[in-house]
Amino acid sequence: MTAQHWHRKSFDESATGPMSGVRVLDLSRLVAGNMCSLQLADFGADVVKVEPQPLGDPLRAWKLKGESTFWKTYGRNKRSIALDFRADGGLAVLERLMSQADIMIESFRPGTLEKMGLGPAVLAERFPELILLRVSGFGQTGPYAPRPGFGTLVEGMSGFAHRNGEEGGDPLLPPLALADMIAGLYGSNALLMALRSREQTGLGQVVDLSLLEAMVSVLGPEPLDYRMTGLPKPRVGNGSNTSSPRNVYRSSDGHFIAVSASVQNAATRLFNTIGRPDMNSDPRFATNEARIKRREEVDRIVGEWIGARSRDELMEVFEREGITAAPLYSVEDIVEDRHFVDREVFVEVPDTDLGSIPTHAPLPRLSATPGRLRRPAPSVGQHGRDILAEAGFALEEIDAMICSGLIAVPEEAEA
Repeated sequence: MTAQHWHRKSFDESATGPMSGVRVLDLSRLVAGNMCSLQLADFGADVVKVEPQPLGDPLRAWKLKGESTFWKTYGRNKRSIALDFRADGGLAVLERLMSQADIMIESFRPGTLEKMGLGPAVLAERFPELILLRVSGFGQTGPYAPRPGFGTLVEGMSGFAHRNGEEGGDPLLPPLALADMIAGLYGSNALLMALRSREQTGLGQVVDLSLLEAMVSVLGPEPLDYRMTGLPKPRVGNGSNTSSPRNVYRSSDGHFIAVSASVQNAATRLFNTIGRPDMNSDPRFATNEARIKRREEVDRIVGEWIGARSRDELMEVFEREGITAAPLYSVEDIVEDRHFVDREVFVEVPDTDLGSIPTHAPLPRLSATPGRLRRPAPSVGQHGRDILAEAGFALEEIDAMICSGLIAVPEEAEA
């Protein structure tokens, strides 16, 4: 089975969803804001990306073999207008678009919106129903607010990288845009709550979304744990400070198996399965707290048993015995796994550059009003004419904006 086995889906611009009728003006850049607006777009919101000229959202520059793979993923279901709002008349156009929006998302450095004369106080007076989501690295206030806020920086400062890595080794940053992804999900959740509040009060509000705070939330009780012990938790690689056995173990044929016995009955079943029922009554291993103190010894016992068997043999035994284990997958493994195909975790959609591409299906799965694939990621300024016309600009005004360079549209749209 290959990636060509993904179920094929077509885009349907007429599709609706629970967010239909909500217009989002997205001025953000890179992953966090785009992840946030993607959640709304997938469920029917009209997301209008306001992009800089001439290259558009910097996310478009994250390419593989010349193709903007990130943009193709995070730009779907959105429309694009390329507006130079620093040029004469640009802010007036932007404000016209704001007047029609329910939500505006921005990720400028804190203070930039205020310098444009469009700070929260001004917007609250002029557009009282508008909900403003402000995405930044460190928040709109505090000593670090002026700092540039890339995800890598907050992944380091949040405490996450300090906890991540091999035991005794160096800290390890995530290889993916983890802080941005988490912040984007927090952001979409916050906007839904703000919309609900507006239904009750008639007023919008400001959402101050900090990537740092979103990432810090991943630490859970660690500040409390630090207060109780006076020590930060050490790095433990694939192990855990809170449960044992929990690790990644190598099978005899070179694959890896993830095992997590984070509740007592899971550990009991595992020890019975590997032929060590004695560990369930041995005070050195009988409780999770005891096993954590002997984590290396537990891992050695479990690892030796797993290392004598192939991945397929192990998974057959583990599934039969109800062991909480799973193979460690790469993307190559994912595209070969029937579960991912049957569940349509990824689907194949048309693409003007590559013919078709796999993309993750809208999440989460709603039974009555599921997310839909309505349109592929747009080219820079692709929908500029339509968006301006919907905002009430006359055809002559739109042509004049294009001629002056205030609005950029693709060449085919100019014809």
